[in-house]
Amino acid sequence: MAAKFSKCMMLCCKEEDMESYEEAIAKLSQLLSMRCDLEGIAAEKIKNLTAELEAADPEKFDPVEKIRAGFTHFKTQKYDVNPDLYGRLARGQSPKFLVFACSDSRVCPSHILNFQPGEAFVVRNIASMVPPYDKKKYSGVGAAIEYAVLHLKEAVNVSLGNLLTYPFVRESVVNNKLALKGAHYDFVDGHFELWDLDFKFAPAFSL
Repeated sequence: MAAKFSKCMMLCCKEEDMESYEEAIAKLSQLLSMRCDLEGIAAEKIKNLTAELEAADPEKFDPVEKIRAGFTHFKTQKYDVNPDLYGRLARGQSPKFLVFACSDSRVCPSHILNFQPGEAFVVRNIASMVPPYDKKKYSGVGAAIEYAVLHLKEAVNVSLGNLLTYPFVRESVVNNKLALKGAHYDFVDGHFELWDLDFKFAPAFSL
């Protein structure tokens, strides 16, 4: 009985979905019959919806088409409509943030913090790690920090305490040219926390 009831419920849901679909198509046809000027807009939206539905089907997923469509969206919806912004960025960058973030695909800083092009210098790796300062090791992360602090002149850094082991970072913090902030994004609950890091510097001495 339970199995039959389950099948019946699935069938009913499908029938209701079909009725909703047919109703939506009928309303669209009625609207277009009265507003011929909307045909172009409707055609474009239907085309985009079709592409989205096809992309949602893993068997029909085309990675090359995904990249092509993604760039087309960026070019037409952002680049072409913001010529002043991208013109300035073509001449140089001066971001206000240096962000260390995890490589996890679910926690992209640009999306979560709504950074626009040119606003943030982003370093991503596993677990958002900032290794201690070492001239010979960790050259990738170290080079990114050095370039950002010394050449891009960020005002705020979302990072970890290990940044203070980098002499140019420590000097900028001591001289109040740089601020360090801690942050945590919970992508499950959608919560974001931001906090100050309380550092106390003692005068240098030798033994």
